[in-house]
Amino acid sequence: MTGAARTPIRVLVVDDQALVRTGFRMILEIEPDVVVVGEAEDGGSAVEQAAALRPDVVLMDVRMPGMDGIEATRRITADPRCTAKIVMLTTFDMDDYVYGALQAGASGFVLKDVLPERLVAGIRAVHSGESMLAPSVTRRMIRAFLDRPTVAVRSPDPRTEALTGRELEVLGRVAAGLSNAEIARELFVSETTVKTHVSRVLMKLGLRGRVQAVIWAYENGLVD
Repeated sequence: MTGAARTPIRVLVVDDQALVRTGFRMILEIEPDVVVVGEAEDGGSAVEQAAALRPDVVLMDVRMPGMDGIEATRRITADPRCTAKIVMLTTFDMDDYVYGALQAGASGFVLKDVLPERLVAGIRAVHSGESMLAPSVTRRMIRAFLDRPTVAVRSPDPRTEALTGRELEVLGRVAAGLSNAEIARELFVSETTVKTHVSRVLMKLGLRGRVQAVIWAYENGLVD
């Protein structure tokens, strides 16, 4: 099988509860294309292990004693040597901490009681550059995020001028929660072309992933 020859997705599991870490490890390690390279019980240890192990994806609990998952995410994503995508683990669908995590650079979030197949599919999606948020959840989270009194919609960032018309079209659809396949169908282009446009948008805006691009688009008035 060709998939067996591919390099497995390296995952770091971070949670202060040993049983939770063990549960996720058991789910992930039965997959041929996923390997758990380490575990951490708090944010400080997560930062250290992310730097040492260079995982592809980090499953990060939001609430932990000491350094929480948001600060750990901020430090990991700030390290230019670490390219890991961060997926936040949360107990509640609309956990307020998730907003801060997305701003810190997380690529999505997953409930701790997620079905195993959805967890694995989400990790694969995040690793390939998609977000781990369903379109409806993306819209709900961004709307709630922007409704918070501490957040105000700013005028467009000057970096917007660096984006081409097509890149703005793609960014608008990413902000609406569309997948690459859905954007490709709407714009009558290939998924590879869409992926290229998304990559260029992220590079020009200095963003780490699709979820940050969604927040950026709303904050800068590109999407109503």
